[in-house]
Amino acid sequence: MTPQKVVVAMSGGVDSSVAAALLKQQGYDVTGMMLRLWSEPGKEESNRCCTPDAMAQARRVAARLDIPFYVVDAKDVFKETVVQYFLDGYARGETPNPCLLCNRQIRWTFLLDHALALGADYMATGHYVRIQSAPDGTRKLYRAVDPSKDQSYVLHVLTQDKLQRALFPVGDYPKPEIRAMAESFGLSTASRPDSQDLCFLAGDDYRNFLQRNASEMLREGEIITTDGRSLGRHNGLANYTIGQRKGLNIASPVPLYVITKQALQNTLVVGTLDELGFFELTARDVNWTSGRVPNGPFRAQVKIRYTAKEVEALVSPLEGELVSVKFDAPARDVTAGQAAVFYQGDEVIGGGIIT
Repeated sequence: MTPQKVVVAMSGGVDSSVAAALLKQQGYDVTGMMLRLWSEPGKEESNRCCTPDAMAQARRVAARLDIPFYVVDAKDVFKETVVQYFLDGYARGETPNPCLLCNRQIRWTFLLDHALALGADYMATGHYVRIQSAPDGTRKLYRAVDPSKDQSYVLHVLTQDKLQRALFPVGDYPKPEIRAMAESFGLSTASRPDSQDLCFLAGDDYRNFLQRNASEMLREGEIITTDGRSLGRHNGLANYTIGQRKGLNIASPVPLYVITKQALQNTLVVGTLDELGFFELTARDVNWTSGRVPNGPFRAQVKIRYTAKEVEALVSPLEGELVSVKFDAPARDVTAGQAAVFYQGDEVIGGGIIT
């Protein structure tokens, strides 16, 4: 019987390296594929995803595993899609999460299309999530075994047809076990540190990136209270996040926090801790991982940031890929541009972008 073909999206890190090794061990016909992403000119050596060193590491792993390895140029589509989304989000007064769009459009559309063109049956990544097949043939997305590494928040964007093609070999193991496996497979990436932050920021602060690439959005404006009193000036809405307390440089007898950002008026609204919580949010571009819109409102645990704890809520599907979320208790730090992701236990039901 001919083994099934799988393309592994390799990054030069330990997780995707072990994913490739595990699939080869399981009898798949494995090919490694790496994306060459856009970097600011002069910063190619420090892009978190595809430095020359990371590429060399991925090649080394592929040679060790005796699998073919290809590099796919995605610089233009990445810049036009993901980097522009990042800039546009801040221009709208949001705090965008470009990893969501990268997974939806670059990894699980652009790269998957390349994998399928090679004749692959599946594409695999080193993400920490799990998939299980249901009796009706749908594939369900679950959190990883290792909660400290779980990446289901950014993969709620996967549609059912993408899940049918997806493999996530490392999601069933805790991270220390993955490193131990890398050692046992003799992979050079075994002790390579985990990548952090947004790849195209190359370790820099996002504010510096905005200053270089979209300085027009860092205009001074007014800081006001929720009842409209002026308290001072801000140095550009993109420099602030919802819930921020430090660095506001305003005098107040009580601690004040960023409540919201009004992009049209270029105004920063601040208030007390009591004013920070929201009982309700609306999200757009909602994806239901089952491929079916739920019949009506349902209870779920909702995560509103990658590192946030889930909060209990009632989720109500609306027309046009929208959803309303009503929390049992006020949720702090609800931020336009981030995702609201819905869980029932360990299963990912879906999610959308907070408006």
